[in-house]
Amino acid sequence: MSAHAGTIDHHHDHTTTTGIPNKKLFMWAFLASDCMFFGALISTHVIYRLHPTPDGADPLKIFSLELTSFSTFILLMSSLLMALAVGACQKGKVEATRKMILGTIFFGLIFLGCQVYEFTHFVHLGLTLNSDMFGATFYTLTGTHGVHVAIGVLWLVFMYIRTFKPADVSKAWVGRACLQFAAFAVATVTIMIIMLAVTHVGNEQGYTLAAIGAGLQHSLISCIAFVASCATLIALGRSSWAVDFGEANAVDVEGMGLYWHFVDIVWIVIFTVVYLLEYL
Repeated sequence: MSAHAGTIDHHHDHTTTTGIPNKKLFMWAFLASDCMFFGALISTHVIYRLHPTPDGADPLKIFSLELTSFSTFILLMSSLLMALAVGACQKGKVEATRKMILGTIFFGLIFLGCQVYEFTHFVHLGLTLNSDMFGATFYTLTGTHGVHVAIGVLWLVFMYIRTFKPADVSKAWVGRACLQFAAFAVATVTIMIIMLAVTHVGNEQGYTLAAIGAGLQHSLISCIAFVASCATLIALGRSSWAVDFGEANAVDVEGMGLYWHFVDIVWIVIFTVVYLLEYL
């Protein structure tokens, strides 16, 4: 497989004198700079954790290790799907690539939904960006990582839409692409609203079927919009024409995979340093 991937790199992309494709080299350079950026944020949090603000928030009374462990597991599983998407694209399997990209998007949105709920819950408990030094470093670090995940999800959406570009240049597909993106946007916003509504009711009444039903009823319009947007995506995903996407785009998907794996690795470090250390 490595020899096959190497053939793809050299035949379809400009390479440097080292034989590494330009796109891949650029991504490695960007990730190296991002390593230093996150290293500074993590170090700042650790330093101020050793010197907490008097009367500051107690993380043990605020953190939910179960929720954070679940979101961590989800993000790790998204890395598996991303690796499968890269492998499928290197073999020219467009349908499999689409499915794996969609799965990665879905898991990435679940992670973001958990983080939005977590931030909302923490603010309700009194931990804000201005409450103490722990809150400032916590929200800056985890929020920056959340932005990286959101950018990755947006990139995945664009790549998914790109897989539908027809090989026949006379076919109009820009309008279709815009409609797909709009459907993704509506689905993302509405599922976030639904998740927040269900968790809010669940915290107040317990996570019973009645409470979940009440949460869904409170966000009925969002539920309808979510179903409609998903139906639109399914309908638009049934194309029979030949597409201008395949092995030639493997390096593009691989670069996106490198970014996604990096974001996952950074979260493992954050989960260990920010959350697990508080329980030691």
